[in-house]
Amino acid sequence: MNIKRFLLAVISFSCVLSFAQVAGTDKAEDSGADVSIKFYDRTIYYPGSPEENPVYVYITVSNRGNSTLRFKIADDKMFSVDFIGFNVKKRQLASTQSLVRKRTTNQTVYFREISLEPGEEYSFRENLKDYLEIKDPSIYYVELKFYPELYRNKSVSLTSNRLSLEIRPSPSAASSTALPVEANSAVVLQPEDIGPDRVVEQTIVARQKSLWDQFFLYIDLEEMLKRDPSRGRKYNLAGADERADMLRSFKAELMLQRIDYDIVAIPAKFKIETTSYSQTEGSVKVLEWFKNDNFMERKRYTYYVRQRDGIWQIYDYTVDNLGTE
Repeated sequence: MNIKRFLLAVISFSCVLSFAQVAGTDKAEDSGADVSIKFYDRTIYYPGSPEENPVYVYITVSNRGNSTLRFKIADDKMFSVDFIGFNVKKRQLASTQSLVRKRTTNQTVYFREISLEPGEEYSFRENLKDYLEIKDPSIYYVELKFYPELYRNKSVSLTSNRLSLEIRPSPSAASSTALPVEANSAVVLQPEDIGPDRVVEQTIVARQKSLWDQFFLYIDLEEMLKRDPSRGRKYNLAGADERADMLRSFKAELMLQRIDYDIVAIPAKFKIETTSYSQTEGSVKVLEWFKNDNFMERKRYTYYVRQRDGIWQIYDYTVDNLGTE
């Protein structure tokens, strides 16, 4: 009997050691297990449903130790991970109803056992909004808990690094966006350090309201002029004074809608579809509707933006005709 008890004690101690590889948050580096998160396709995030305005996060489990790391991973990742979110007032965000329902309903959880050798990683992608209720524009702080023995044994967990998430106001009400100053104001306009989507949004709204100074505020007039190869060649060969005259003339022609009509066309309404950008370059896709006598014409504009001295500017664009409604 003593031998049996001794063997049982050895087996139990071995199981404890295997769990210790992933159990303690504070001892993650020592145990060899590590979990980290980053944004999958960093873009501009808005409130809304998980399907229409997702926030994808890339999750990586790593073995930084010297021995094999073993853990379970559920087919439905909601039984393997948790996102913990806080607003700037340190109030914790509520879990989504779909997450709560899944975890409180009796069901079979299917999973696989994963083995990672030293230096190996296992990664997957999840939509943060499937886990947390994010309803309002604000700054949030998000971290992840990983459960190597699944959610039913959540006392065994690892905590990731923390991400800062900015949720911008939805552009759906863009037509009522406040612009920097009123028309006829004597204040000298200065471009602000705002994101590419806001740059495009304010430019379109300024055109809707025929506020030309604000319309040109975020447009790289020189690059717009060079879109025409003939004008571009003349501009490149001209001296400084002649270039200044060419830019003034080009601006006047735009205001009279004699050239590059698409950029100065006035949409009846618009909706920003997607925004993507790196540190210096980006693009904003916008659906725009133009009112004719008996129908609405729909077009997709792609505005190309570039950052100079911390300010985003529109330097090019393309237009796709999508038919009428």
